[in-house]
Amino acid sequence: MSQTEIIKTPWVLVSVLKEIPLHPNTDTHDFDFKARHAVNFIENGDKVKVSVIFKGRELAYTEIGETLLRKFLERLADVAKVEQEPKFEGRAMHAILAPQKGKKKK
Repeated sequence: MSQTEIIKTPWVLVSVLKEIPLHPNTDTHDFDFKARHAVNFIENGDKVKVSVIFKGRELAYTEIGETLLRKFLERLADVAKVEQEPKFEGRAMHAILAPQKGKKKK
């Protein structure tokens, strides 16, 4: 493409996937901090992948991580929709959130 063709092409909205890692023993302040960042990402039009990463003995208590992930999804329910339900893969549990239509911050 020449320089003039690049300038003439319309801008394409690219959705970026941001990841927010959590652990089953994440404290409330850290949880709130990461939730605020996730809200900012979603309001900017990005998708958010929330991961609960299990290390060592934490794998025996996956239900704690699942409740943490569900709590995170509830916190962002008013600004985001769940694109992918929580799924356990290897040593991590993931869920993907996408912005709701018509709720973009200016």
